Amino acid sequence: METPQQAEAAARAFGQFQKLLSDLPAPRLHDTIQDFHHTPKRFTALEQAIALDAANRASLAKPEIAFALRHKAMCSTLLGAGLPERVTHNDTKFNNVLLDDATGEGMCVIDLDTVMPGLALYDFGDMVRTATSPTKEDECNLALVRMQFPMFKALARGYLSSAGEFLTPAEKSFLPFAGKLITFEIGIRFLTDFLTGDNYFKVHRNGHNLDRCRTQFKLVESIEEQEEAMNKLVEGL
Repeated sequence: METPQQAEAAARAFGQFQKLLSDLPAPRLHDTIQDFHHTPKRFTALEQAIALDAANRASLAKPEIAFALRHKAMCSTLLGAGLPERVTHNDTKFNNVLLDDATGEGMCVIDLDTVMPGLALYDFGDMVRTATSPTKEDECNLALVRMQFPMFKALARGYLSSAGEFLTPAEKSFLPFAGKLITFEIGIRFLTDFLTGDNYFKVHRNGHNLDRCRTQFKLVESIEEQEEAMNKLVEGL
């Protein structure tokens, strides 16, 4: 994603996708991946990986393990907030929305294999994770990793322009936090995979999953530094 205009158009399209499915009648959709965004269970898996240290790598990730443990308390925030279950996309990367070449507006959302029940905030959170940093997911120069506020502003504006009609006040209030939580969640997943021997995510170099984890945790820090401003922005919108 290169411009705030693209971010706004993509977020509007994903919000419209959720809106169109917000009144889907029963029965509820099948869970394509059980507990996909159940952050407390993801954290339990990390704790087990730390305790077992099956690949003898825990000593290589002491700062990352400490960072994760300090943030444990936030894992259950969304699940404990009493938010309504929605139909969610669960893979809201920029390459999963088609934009019109002429107008720049979103035409449709694609890659629907992970559409299932979840919280609307999961989708917005993953947009924040994948769209606000100017770097790749495995950037080694952490000085380049940051949450770009103009990109977040565009995401929030675009998403609320379409999804704001059906979202509850509580859902709207958690939009900034969702970006932090989903970024942290994928970070602990990368860390868990590193500690267990790189069994899930494909790796292309030694320590690849640890590099990915570090990038996510640095983005979490950047979000935390700007969270107050993010909350004020969403309140204003």
